[in-house]
Formats: sequence, C-alpha cells, structure tokens
Amino acid sequence: MDESLRELYQEMILDHSRHPRHFGTLEHPTHKAEGYNPLCGDKVHVTLVLDADSRVADINFTGKGCAISQASASMMAEMLAGRSLEEAQKLMDGFIHLVKGEDATDLSPDDREHLDVMAGLSEFPMRIKCATLAWHTFSNAIEEGAA
Repeated sequence: MDESLRELYQEMILDHSRHPRHFGTLEHPTHKAEGYNPLCGDKVHVTLVLDADSRVADINFTGKGCAISQASASMMAEMLAGRSLEEAQKLMDGFIHLVKGEDATDLSPDDREHLDVMAGLSEFPMRIKCATLAWHTFSNAIEEGAA
C-alpha cells in the first residue's frame, strides 16, 4: 500500500475514534446487545431501532476501547443506518471478509471505498477482533430480538 494512502487511512480511523458518529444510547431501542473482548478489554453496547419494514431506522453505540474498535463501531453505525437487515448482513459479511484479508467482492464499490480503511488489519490478526466487535454485537442484538 502506498505510504500516503496508509497515512490517510490512519487519519480516518483516528477521526472516527476521536469523533465517533452515532455515539450514545437510544432512549427506546427495539434491539440492544453488549459486546466484550476479554483479550484487550474493548467493550461496546449497541442500541438500534428496526422499523416496520425491518430497516435500521436508528442505531447508536457506546463503549470504551482502542482506536480501531471505536472507529469500526462508528463506521458501522454510520453505514448501517437506513439499511434493511438483508443489506446490513451483506455489509457485515463483506466487512469481516475484508478485515480478514479474504475475498470481499460481495461489497458494493461504494461500501468497499468506505471500509477499505480497515483492510490493512489483515496483517494484524489480533486487531481483527477489535474491528469486528461492534459488528458482531449488532448481529447479536438482531438475533436476541426485542430489547
């Protein structure tokens, strides 16, 4: 990867970490879950509202952890807002493939462009759990049902 591109990606991760989007707890969520990574201590709590059409009408997160876990949660919330559950699952699957260094051709070009900042994590296997924590927590919130 080009050094200037690597620096840009690092800056984008730091921006999402320092200024997270969708940070906070929704007052009346339809779904919620907590995630914890015991290897590093990262914690995330995801609250969301699914509308009658099973779209993510609103989503927020809170938590503490490394820059990667917080940036990934911010990016996740920003990208999942307004999507159907089917679209959200496809995005999550593509993201997980991306950070593991696997084929992520199931991501749309626009989604790939936004998430490519995390693609370099495949070189650091211990950081993959940091990046995927919020995404798995979102999935758990959906699987566990109503809040």
